[in-house]
Amino acid sequence: MQIEQNTRVSAHAAASLTVDEASDGQRIDNFLAKTLKGVPKSHIYRILRSGEVRVNKGRIDAAYKLVLNDVVRVPPIRVATADIAVTNAPATSVLQNTVIFEDDAMLVIDKPAGFAVHGGSGVSRGVIEQLRLERPKAKFLELVHRLDRETSGVLMLAKKRTALVALHEMIRNNQTDKRYLMLVAGEWLEKKKRVTLDLQKYVLPNGERRVNVVTDKSKDKYDEARHSETIFYLKQSFAGLSLLEAQLVTGRTHQLRVQLAHLGFPILGDDKYGDFALNKTLAKQGLKRMFLHSAETKLKHPLSGEKMQLLAPLPVELSKFMNKLELK
Repeated sequence: MQIEQNTRVSAHAAASLTVDEASDGQRIDNFLAKTLKGVPKSHIYRILRSGEVRVNKGRIDAAYKLVLNDVVRVPPIRVATADIAVTNAPATSVLQNTVIFEDDAMLVIDKPAGFAVHGGSGVSRGVIEQLRLERPKAKFLELVHRLDRETSGVLMLAKKRTALVALHEMIRNNQTDKRYLMLVAGEWLEKKKRVTLDLQKYVLPNGERRVNVVTDKSKDKYDEARHSETIFYLKQSFAGLSLLEAQLVTGRTHQLRVQLAHLGFPILGDDKYGDFALNKTLAKQGLKRMFLHSAETKLKHPLSGEKMQLLAPLPVELSKFMNKLELK
């Protein structure tokens, strides 16, 4: 189901929506969250529990998966108009020149550093919101995975729900090969090193999300730890620095940054887990961002099954900085 950006869900009248290909297979709670922008999820679950939402005139629960041509009755919802304000598409595109690959099923971009993948936590508009703004006629557009705000490189989006489901399945089954490039502090000696660590999320008093390595294996400390695994390859050695390629086996939040910091090889420019004094010095030498780049992803096309190699060249600012370094 596609609601155009100039469509408002009435605060006073019920609406009947017919499910199209874009929403075929989607859970009803997620469908409503996307349709009723600005409505709290707690309210969405309340109207589902109360039976106010009907599909084909029958009651359903929050786990119901929509089927093509289902008719969804959405009850009247009172929402402040500011929550569903209409935003016109910009005159010029911000991300069109970043497209690496596009067909009917997928959109792949070379995400710029400093651009969050989605809005929230002080970010009014991320990649997904910007692309939806630039493509108001797109029936379906969803992030397949995430990249940290300061990480550049290959970012995949799905243009069909069938493609999104297939891509998620491939990622879960480790059927994609994602490679990152990073410049780290310290002299990395091994040509190839497999790193496995247990990681756990925590929240700072200011609400910022962080991750640490779990070393205490007692049950109360270890319950929420998640296994992380990466294969690192040494690409080039410099005086006191090393260029590494990382092959992801798992894809945990901040995985590469936390693993490398724990091993004593922080990524240059990392403002969360890095060497802050070194970062200050490097900023004066021209490195104004984190040196972490999603350079390559290999996978099979989610619908055709053809082999794909998605490449994002090292950004100019990172190449320039590396070219100044003294080779070991």
